[in-house]
Amino acid sequence: MSYGLVETNDAAWGLLPLTKAALPRWLKGRSESDRSWIGAHDFQAEPGSLLALPGDDGAPALFLLGVEPGDDTAARLWAYADLPYKLPPGCYRIVGALNKAAATLAATGWALGTYRFDRYRKKKPLKASLVWPEGADRADALRTADATKLARDLINTPAADVGPAELLSATQGIAKRYGAEVKAIVGDELLKENWPAVHAVGRASAKPPLVVDLRWGDPKHPKVTLVGKGVCFDSGGYDLKPASGMKLMKKDMGGAATVIALAAMIMDAKLPVRLRLLVPAVENMVAGNAFRPLDVLDTRKGTTVEVGNTDAEGRLILCDALAEADSEKPALILDVATLTGAARVALGPELPALFTRHDDLADSLLRLGTALDDPFWRLPLWPGYRRMLDSKVADLSSTGEDGFAGSVTAAIFLSEFVSPKTRWAHIDTMAWNPRSRPGRPEGGDALGLRAFFALVKETAKA
Repeated sequence: MSYGLVETNDAAWGLLPLTKAALPRWLKGRSESDRSWIGAHDFQAEPGSLLALPGDDGAPALFLLGVEPGDDTAARLWAYADLPYKLPPGCYRIVGALNKAAATLAATGWALGTYRFDRYRKKKPLKASLVWPEGADRADALRTADATKLARDLINTPAADVGPAELLSATQGIAKRYGAEVKAIVGDELLKENWPAVHAVGRASAKPPLVVDLRWGDPKHPKVTLVGKGVCFDSGGYDLKPASGMKLMKKDMGGAATVIALAAMIMDAKLPVRLRLLVPAVENMVAGNAFRPLDVLDTRKGTTVEVGNTDAEGRLILCDALAEADSEKPALILDVATLTGAARVALGPELPALFTRHDDLADSLLRLGTALDDPFWRLPLWPGYRRMLDSKVADLSSTGEDGFAGSVTAAIFLSEFVSPKTRWAHIDTMAWNPRSRPGRPEGGDALGLRAFFALVKETAKA
């Protein structure tokens, strides 16, 4: 896709990025009429603000764009991301020299801002375009935009059209593009190959449960394993959700969509890692063969689990995948999941919760998230709460008996399936924007994607 980024256009209007601090200096060189116009419109170059400056004929001669200070400040993304549908129809070019980081941010922001989910409605053509900023890392900008679009499209598509088989198909598509190998374990084969918890959660659906297993890269490189929760629709099972809670459950595979997109970025960039992607994909439905509250499930690790609530199904499919991921002792395991409402209550929709035993890994993710304006907030794997998951009939309860610290106890449950020595991080995300912001329209989103990619790049260099 071009995302409205074009090679050249001699008739393009100028687009001048200005910080609040730079505006007074720039004004000194302008005409009195320009200064009067800017003053009359109270343009202060606040980030994201936009003003058309007319020429002698009254037509726009230049567009002023307020941006964040600092050429490589990632928040500049969003000023540019607001432009594709905000500017009048036409072609634009950025005025003034930008360094590589600033040029790449401008191109990436523009590309992200063009996204619209229009699979089921008439497509509206993009009427504004931007000449590629000189010096931009085009591959990086397009890689980010393509991966983000892939994840958003998967999350936004209704569950009738994205089930376990479609997650597999999406993975096979990127595998074919980049020369990766994909294995699928489907239906009752899950029992034969020891994925019992995945099978138990997904067996009640007419769409068979499956595990996607992608491998790519040189085995001599650092092993990086991505795990994503692929619950393509979550009714809650026998602990049935109310209508209000079920309405957005097409997004419950947002973790899977995010790591599939991340895998595409890693392979596109040819990062020197041995990549493995594991996606347990199911629908959690109600039927005569559905798993029930207080059932005791086997898991791939051999740990037995008493089901506290069938609506806490994500951790059950993830525990099998994490046990398999940990068996190879990779340099990094990253799992992403729309796991708990408790994390949203604690941190809201824009801030995914980060859990890890390893302070250096937490520091890296928090640093990268802040630098890229793709943030997280760390919550504790508080060991004192392990007792909340004690069961009288099994090795472990999936939920415990009270509702306290729901996101923490869910993360602790997952930690039981990963060795303390393994460098592992769990991200509890909403994968959804409940309101539109520049470059982040209402709907599905791969929160943390750019920070995850940066983390894998650092892991590859370690």
